[in-house]
Amino acid sequence: MQWRKGRRSDNVVDARGEGGGGMRFGGGKGLSIGAILLIVGIGWMTGQDPLQILGQLTGQMGQQSAPVSTDTGKAPPANDEQAEFVASILGDTEDTWRAIFAQAGRQYKDPTLTLFSGQINSACGFASSAVGPFYCPADQKVYLDMSFFREMEQRFAAAGDFAQAYVIAHEVGHHVQTLLGVSAKVQAARQRGERMEGDNGLLVRQELQADCLAGVWAYQAQQRLNWLEPGDIEEALNAANAIGDDRLQQKGQGRVVPDSFTHGTSQQRVRWFKTGFAKGDINQCDTFTSRAL
Repeated sequence: MQWRKGRRSDNVVDARGEGGGGMRFGGGKGLSIGAILLIVGIGWMTGQDPLQILGQLTGQMGQQSAPVSTDTGKAPPANDEQAEFVASILGDTEDTWRAIFAQAGRQYKDPTLTLFSGQINSACGFASSAVGPFYCPADQKVYLDMSFFREMEQRFAAAGDFAQAYVIAHEVGHHVQTLLGVSAKVQAARQRGERMEGDNGLLVRQELQADCLAGVWAYQAQQRLNWLEPGDIEEALNAANAIGDDRLQQKGQGRVVPDSFTHGTSQQRVRWFKTGFAKGDINQCDTFTSRAL
Protein backbone atom coordinates (compact mmCIF):
# COMPACT_ATOMS: atom_id res chain seq x y z
CA MET A 1 0.00 0.00 0.00
CA GLN A 2 1.42 3.35 -1.02
CA TRP A 3 0.05 5.07 2.04
CA ARG A 4 2.35 8.07 1.75
CA LYS A 5 0.06 9.35 -1.01
CA GLY A 6 -2.57 10.14 1.62
CA ARG A 7 -3.10 13.55 3.18
CA ARG A 8 -2.03 13.66 6.82
CA SER A 9 -4.82 14.44 9.25
CA ASP A 10 -4.32 17.06 11.94
CA ASN A 11 -6.77 15.22 14.19
CA VAL A 12 -4.36 12.65 15.65
CA VAL A 13 -3.64 13.20 19.34
CA ASP A 14 -0.70 11.48 21.02
CA ALA A 15 -1.48 10.38 24.59
CA ARG A 16 1.05 7.56 24.65
CA GLY A 17 3.12 7.30 27.79
CA GLU A 18 0.70 9.41 29.79
CA GLY A 19 -1.27 6.47 31.22
CA GLY A 20 -4.95 6.45 31.90
CA GLY A 21 -4.66 7.20 35.60
CA GLY A 22 -6.99 5.64 38.12
CA MET A 23 -10.50 4.78 37.09
CA ARG A 24 -13.46 6.13 39.01
CA PHE A 25 -17.06 6.23 37.95
CA GLY A 26 -20.08 8.21 39.12
CA GLY A 27 -21.03 8.23 42.78
CA GLY A 28 -17.44 7.81 43.91
CA LYS A 29 -17.46 4.11 43.22
CA GLY A 30 -14.37 2.74 41.55
CA LEU A 31 -13.16 -0.48 40.00
CA SER A 32 -9.68 -1.77 40.64
CA ILE A 33 -7.30 -2.52 37.80
CA GLY A 34 -7.55 -6.20 38.75
CA ALA A 35 -11.33 -6.13 38.39
CA ILE A 36 -11.03 -4.46 35.01
CA LEU A 37 -8.58 -7.05 33.75
CA LEU A 38 -10.89 -9.80 34.99
CA ILE A 39 -13.79 -8.30 33.03
CA VAL A 40 -11.61 -8.02 29.93
CA GLY A 41 -10.63 -11.68 30.31
CA ILE A 42 -14.27 -12.73 30.64
CA GLY A 43 -15.08 -10.76 27.51
CA TRP A 44 -12.40 -12.50 25.46
CA MET A 45 -13.46 -15.92 26.71
CA THR A 46 -17.18 -15.42 26.04
CA GLY A 47 -16.77 -13.54 22.81
CA GLN A 48 -18.33 -10.36 24.20
CA ASP A 49 -16.91 -6.88 23.76
CA PRO A 50 -15.11 -6.07 27.05
CA LEU A 51 -15.77 -2.35 26.57
CA GLN A 52 -19.49 -3.00 26.34
CA ILE A 53 -19.37 -5.12 29.50
CA LEU A 54 -17.61 -2.30 31.33
CA GLY A 55 -20.07 0.20 29.95
CA GLN A 56 -23.06 -1.86 31.05
CA LEU A 57 -21.64 -2.26 34.54
CA THR A 58 -21.01 1.43 35.00
CA GLY A 59 -23.89 2.86 33.01
CA GLN A 60 -21.45 4.98 31.05
CA MET A 61 -21.70 3.59 27.52
CA GLY A 62 -23.53 5.93 25.18
CA GLN A 63 -24.17 8.64 27.76
CA GLN A 64 -23.41 12.15 26.61
CA SER A 65 -21.54 13.02 29.77
CA ALA A 66 -18.45 15.15 30.05
CA PRO A 67 -15.44 13.12 28.94
CA VAL A 68 -12.73 12.04 31.32
CA SER A 69 -9.81 11.86 28.95
CA THR A 70 -6.05 12.05 28.92
CA ASP A 71 -6.02 13.98 25.63
CA THR A 72 -3.64 16.92 25.85
CA GLY A 73 -3.80 18.00 22.23
CA LYS A 74 -0.20 16.94 21.65
CA ALA A 75 0.62 15.94 18.09
CA PRO A 76 2.75 12.84 17.43
CA PRO A 77 6.47 13.47 16.88
CA ALA A 78 7.42 14.24 13.30
CA ASN A 79 9.79 11.26 13.02
CA ASP A 80 7.21 8.66 14.10
CA GLU A 81 6.49 6.70 10.92
CA GLN A 82 3.79 4.55 12.48
CA ALA A 83 1.90 7.62 13.69
CA GLU A 84 2.38 9.18 10.27
CA PHE A 85 0.74 6.10 8.75
CA VAL A 86 -2.24 6.48 11.08
CA ALA A 87 -2.51 10.18 10.19
CA SER A 88 -2.43 9.30 6.49
CA ILE A 89 -5.24 6.76 6.77
CA LEU A 90 -7.33 9.02 9.00
CA GLY A 91 -6.78 11.94 6.63
CA ASP A 92 -8.06 9.95 3.70
CA THR A 93 -11.12 8.78 5.62
CA GLU A 94 -11.82 12.46 6.24
CA ASP A 95 -11.53 13.27 2.55
CA THR A 96 -13.74 10.31 1.60
CA TRP A 97 -16.53 10.93 4.08
CA ARG A 98 -16.53 14.69 3.59
CA ALA A 99 -17.20 14.09 -0.10
CA ILE A 100 -19.87 11.43 0.48
CA PHE A 101 -21.68 13.55 3.05
CA ALA A 102 -21.48 16.62 0.80
CA GLN A 103 -23.10 14.67 -2.03
CA ALA A 104 -26.01 13.98 0.31
CA GLY A 105 -26.25 17.63 1.36
CA ARG A 106 -24.77 16.97 4.79
CA GLN A 107 -21.59 18.05 6.57
CA TYR A 108 -19.11 15.53 7.89
CA LYS A 109 -17.55 16.21 11.27
CA ASP A 110 -14.02 14.86 11.57
CA PRO A 111 -13.38 12.58 14.56
CA THR A 112 -10.27 12.77 16.70
CA LEU A 113 -8.02 9.71 16.86
CA THR A 114 -6.18 9.33 20.15
CA LEU A 115 -3.07 7.17 20.30
CA PHE A 116 -2.53 5.62 23.72
CA SER A 117 -0.43 2.98 25.38
CA GLY A 118 -1.64 0.56 28.01
CA GLN A 119 -4.79 2.27 29.22
CA ILE A 120 -6.97 5.29 28.57
CA ASN A 121 -9.96 7.13 30.00
CA SER A 122 -12.68 8.22 27.59
CA ALA A 123 -16.25 9.49 27.83
CA CYS A 124 -17.26 5.82 27.56
CA GLY A 125 -15.19 4.85 30.59
CA PHE A 126 -11.84 3.19 31.12
CA ALA A 127 -10.25 0.86 28.58
CA SER A 128 -7.04 -1.12 28.51
CA SER A 129 -5.12 -2.24 25.45
CA ALA A 130 -6.76 -5.66 25.78
CA VAL A 131 -10.03 -4.15 24.56
CA GLY A 132 -8.42 -3.30 21.22
CA PRO A 133 -9.16 -0.21 19.11
CA PHE A 134 -12.54 1.34 19.85
CA TYR A 135 -14.78 4.26 19.04
CA CYS A 136 -16.59 6.19 21.75
CA PRO A 137 -19.80 7.85 20.53
CA ALA A 138 -20.03 10.00 23.66
CA ASP A 139 -16.93 12.03 22.72
CA GLN A 140 -16.81 11.03 19.02
CA LYS A 141 -13.21 9.84 19.23
CA VAL A 142 -11.34 6.78 18.00
CA TYR A 143 -8.86 5.27 20.47
CA LEU A 144 -5.94 3.16 19.27
CA ASP A 145 -3.06 1.45 21.00
CA MET A 146 -0.79 0.55 18.10
CA SER A 147 0.44 -2.54 19.93
CA PHE A 148 -2.81 -4.04 18.61
CA PHE A 149 -1.22 -4.16 15.17
CA ARG A 150 1.56 -6.36 16.54
CA GLU A 151 -1.06 -8.59 18.13
CA MET A 152 -2.87 -8.85 14.81
CA GLU A 153 0.31 -10.08 13.18
CA GLN A 154 1.55 -12.36 15.95
CA ARG A 155 -1.68 -13.78 17.35
CA PHE A 156 -4.02 -13.66 14.36
CA ALA A 157 -1.53 -13.84 11.45
CA ALA A 158 -3.16 -10.71 10.02
CA ALA A 159 -0.23 -8.61 8.89
CA GLY A 160 0.14 -5.76 6.43
CA ASP A 161 -0.42 -2.03 6.25
CA PHE A 162 -3.78 -2.34 4.52
CA ALA A 163 -4.97 -4.73 7.23
CA GLN A 164 -4.14 -1.99 9.71
CA ALA A 165 -5.88 0.60 7.53
CA TYR A 166 -9.01 -1.58 7.56
CA VAL A 167 -9.03 -1.55 11.37
CA ILE A 168 -8.85 2.26 11.45
CA ALA A 169 -11.50 2.60 8.74
CA HIS A 170 -13.81 0.24 10.66
CA GLU A 171 -13.65 2.44 13.76
CA VAL A 172 -14.22 5.54 11.64
CA GLY A 173 -17.22 3.66 10.26
CA HIS A 174 -18.69 3.74 13.76
CA HIS A 175 -18.22 7.51 13.73
CA VAL A 176 -20.14 7.70 10.47
CA GLN A 177 -22.91 5.68 12.13
CA THR A 178 -23.00 8.17 14.98
CA LEU A 179 -23.32 11.12 12.61
CA LEU A 180 -26.07 9.35 10.67
CA GLY A 181 -28.03 8.55 13.81
CA VAL A 182 -27.52 4.79 13.60
CA SER A 183 -25.73 4.54 16.94
CA ALA A 184 -28.49 6.47 18.71
CA LYS A 185 -31.12 4.13 17.30
CA VAL A 186 -29.20 1.08 18.49
CA GLN A 187 -28.82 2.62 21.94
CA ALA A 188 -32.56 3.37 22.06
CA ALA A 189 -33.28 -0.24 21.09
CA ARG A 190 -31.01 -1.40 23.94
CA GLN A 191 -33.00 0.70 26.39
CA ARG A 192 -36.23 -0.83 25.08
CA GLY A 193 -34.81 -4.26 25.82
CA GLU A 194 -34.40 -5.39 22.23
CA ARG A 195 -31.92 -8.13 21.44
CA MET A 196 -28.35 -6.86 21.26
CA GLU A 197 -26.03 -9.88 21.33
CA GLY A 198 -26.31 -13.01 19.23
CA ASP A 199 -25.75 -13.98 15.62
CA ASN A 200 -28.71 -11.87 14.47
CA GLY A 201 -28.55 -9.18 17.15
CA LEU A 202 -28.31 -5.45 16.65
CA LEU A 203 -24.68 -5.25 17.79
CA VAL A 204 -23.65 -7.71 15.07
CA ARG A 205 -25.60 -5.72 12.48
CA GLN A 206 -23.96 -2.52 13.67
CA GLU A 207 -20.46 -4.00 13.48
CA LEU A 208 -21.04 -5.52 10.04
CA GLN A 209 -22.27 -2.17 8.77
CA ALA A 210 -19.02 -0.61 10.01
CA ASP A 211 -17.14 -3.28 8.03
CA CYS A 212 -19.17 -2.34 4.96
CA LEU A 213 -18.43 1.35 5.49
CA ALA A 214 -14.73 0.49 5.72
CA GLY A 215 -15.11 -1.16 2.33
CA VAL A 216 -16.80 1.96 0.95
CA TRP A 217 -13.84 4.02 2.11
CA ALA A 218 -11.35 1.56 0.58
CA TYR A 219 -13.09 1.76 -2.80
CA GLN A 220 -13.33 5.55 -2.81
CA ALA A 221 -9.72 5.97 -1.65
CA GLN A 222 -8.46 3.67 -4.39
CA GLN A 223 -10.41 5.57 -7.04
CA ARG A 224 -8.87 8.82 -5.87
CA LEU A 225 -5.30 7.79 -5.02
CA ASN A 226 -4.66 4.46 -6.77
CA TRP A 227 -2.53 3.46 -3.81
CA LEU A 228 -3.32 -0.23 -3.42
CA GLU A 229 -0.74 -2.82 -4.37
CA PRO A 230 -1.12 -6.55 -5.16
CA GLY A 231 -2.17 -8.41 -2.03
CA ASP A 232 -3.55 -5.39 -0.17
CA ILE A 233 -7.21 -6.34 -0.42
CA GLU A 234 -6.32 -9.87 0.66
CA GLU A 235 -4.66 -8.35 3.75
CA ALA A 236 -7.89 -6.58 4.72
CA LEU A 237 -9.99 -9.67 4.06
CA ASN A 238 -7.60 -11.78 6.11
CA ALA A 239 -7.88 -9.31 8.98
CA ALA A 240 -11.68 -9.35 8.80
CA ASN A 241 -11.61 -13.13 8.73
CA ALA A 242 -9.20 -13.34 11.68
CA ILE A 243 -11.34 -11.29 14.07
CA GLY A 244 -14.74 -12.87 13.47
CA ASP A 245 -16.63 -13.91 16.60
CA ASP A 246 -16.62 -17.59 15.64
CA ARG A 247 -12.89 -17.73 15.03
CA LEU A 248 -12.04 -15.77 18.18
CA GLN A 249 -14.29 -17.95 20.32
CA GLN A 250 -12.94 -21.18 18.84
CA LYS A 251 -9.41 -19.99 19.45
CA GLY A 252 -10.09 -18.67 22.94
CA GLN A 253 -12.47 -21.23 24.44
CA GLY A 254 -12.49 -24.14 22.02
CA ARG A 255 -16.13 -23.74 21.04
CA VAL A 256 -18.43 -21.30 19.28
CA VAL A 257 -21.36 -19.68 21.10
CA PRO A 258 -23.52 -17.83 18.53
CA ASP A 259 -25.81 -16.39 21.22
CA SER A 260 -22.91 -14.28 22.50
CA PHE A 261 -21.79 -12.89 19.11
CA THR A 262 -21.21 -9.13 19.03
CA HIS A 263 -19.27 -8.56 15.79
CA GLY A 264 -20.31 -11.26 13.34
CA THR A 265 -18.64 -14.36 11.97
CA SER A 266 -15.48 -14.29 9.90
CA GLN A 267 -17.50 -15.04 6.78
CA GLN A 268 -19.94 -12.22 7.51
CA ARG A 269 -17.20 -9.68 8.18
CA VAL A 270 -15.46 -10.55 4.94
CA ARG A 271 -18.74 -10.45 3.03
CA TRP A 272 -19.75 -7.00 4.21
CA PHE A 273 -16.32 -5.46 3.66
CA LYS A 274 -16.42 -6.83 0.11
CA THR A 275 -19.96 -5.46 -0.32
CA GLY A 276 -18.75 -1.95 0.51
CA PHE A 277 -15.63 -2.30 -1.61
CA ALA A 278 -17.49 -3.60 -4.68
CA LYS A 279 -18.97 -0.23 -5.68
CA GLY A 280 -18.17 2.16 -2.87
CA ASP A 281 -21.89 2.76 -2.37
CA ILE A 282 -23.04 3.50 1.18
CA ASN A 283 -26.57 2.50 0.20
CA GLN A 284 -25.40 -1.11 -0.04
CA CYS A 285 -24.52 -1.13 3.67
CA ASP A 286 -27.98 -1.51 5.20
CA THR A 287 -27.26 -4.49 7.42
CA PHE A 288 -30.26 -3.72 9.64
CA THR A 289 -32.86 -4.71 7.06
CA SER A 290 -30.86 -7.46 5.40
CA ARG A 291 -32.36 -10.91 6.04
CA ALA A 292 -29.14 -12.74 5.26
CA LEU A 293 -26.10 -11.33 7.05
